[in-house]
Amino acid sequence: MTIGVLALQGAFIEHRKALERLGVDTREVRLPEHLEGLSGLIIPGGESTTIGKLAVTYGLIGPIRERAAAGWPVWGTCAGMILLARDIGGLAQPLIGLMDVVIRRNAFGRQVDSFETWLDVPELGGDAPFRAVFIRAPVIERVGPEVRVLARLSDGAIVAARQRNLLATAFHPELTDDLRFHQYFLRMTEEATKA
Repeated sequence: MTIGVLALQGAFIEHRKALERLGVDTREVRLPEHLEGLSGLIIPGGESTTIGKLAVTYGLIGPIRERAAAGWPVWGTCAGMILLARDIGGLAQPLIGLMDVVIRRNAFGRQVDSFETWLDVPELGGDAPFRAVFIRAPVIERVGPEVRVLARLSDGAIVAARQRNLLATAFHPELTDDLRFHQYFLRMTEEATKA
């Protein structure tokens, strides 16, 4: 199994290192041909407009959208979550646009308003909460009927969700030592391989 990490801008190195700690082969994706043979793709946090524009420039939006629509697992963290969404409040920017969620960008304010908190994520297994790092993070305002909410903040704001082969987190699991979300995504890729 080889997992790709979109490596146009943002926290792609941290995702690659997390996967390597789990013994998983990784590939940095910058061109459409880099998608060949991958079991899944992680779209990292960063600046969603920049990542989207670069993905258009390098011809990646269409191939990623086609593969994901066919069941290929894709996980978007922070900016990656924005790129997966169908609706980002009417803002014009390139999107993969397959996940039936409405996203509000920069929901918690500016960079100085970044924070960490503990989340209950039963789907990860066990009782231990997950330490979530939020950096200029988005939030999911609404989900469609096929979307399963995985985690909420104490005020009810949705910060992690799954729609079949698509996983979205508003926070940055790659910036912690907790590998459970990466393991969860690997299980998704294994399920997709068996389907």
